[in-house]
Amino acid sequence: MSSHLPDPRDLARWSDALAGIARTGLAFTESLYERERYEEVLHVAADIKAAAAELEEGIETAREADHFVQEWLDNVGEGIPGYVTPKVAIGAIVGNANGEVLLVQRKESGVWLYPTGWADVGYSPSEVAVKEVHEETGIECEPIGLLSVVDGQRMGFSRFGMYMLVFLCRATGGELNGHPLETSDVGWFGEGALPEPTAGASWWAPPAFAAIRGDRSATTFDLPRDPVWRGDVAVDDASRAVLNETDLRDS
Repeated sequence: MSSHLPDPRDLARWSDALAGIARTGLAFTESLYERERYEEVLHVAADIKAAAAELEEGIETAREADHFVQEWLDNVGEGIPGYVTPKVAIGAIVGNANGEVLLVQRKESGVWLYPTGWADVGYSPSEVAVKEVHEETGIECEPIGLLSVVDGQRMGFSRFGMYMLVFLCRATGGELNGHPLETSDVGWFGEGALPEPTAGASWWAPPAFAAIRGDRSATTFDLPRDPVWRGDVAVDDASRAVLNETDLRDS
């Protein structure tokens, strides 16, 4: 068993996983008994989420638990539409002929990052990438390939289940013109000259600039955890113990 103590990120993951199971159950069940049990699971998940917030922010958030439960209940669908899955975001690494990358400065945080946005219904992932780049920066581009598939919650930049598909794109036209509501500034930046603060540059910038130069590697993704859940170790150990006891009896 791992000796790693849980941190707020672990607690948030456990909370979201439990809430997702319960909300999906509520979407499919017609049993009043099962609905009551799933709602109890939501209350447990809410307590875990509130504890995560207290650890991370250092403030009392007990009153938030009821808010979490109500928010989850308000977003329960029916059948397949109610099956809870991670949200999907799209990112675009756009390069130009000078080997620079296109970045936007978020108005609400002042942080710089490549253009990103939620996946929209009716668009393919690459179409969302092209649309977001043009809306946020005024630059027109074409997608070249998929650079990475990222688990945002695992990476630590999302408090809920979220996958990001990051595309490599080539600028084809347009002029820099930031979105007035979403960005404070936009610009082209060379390797080693990224503005401060730039979010997550240590993990995305090296492969991004390599890809812009034409040195692309295979699409990257998060490798499976080993174990995926802490309890998997205990289950495996218990199974081995049963097998060993059986072997001793049979020998």
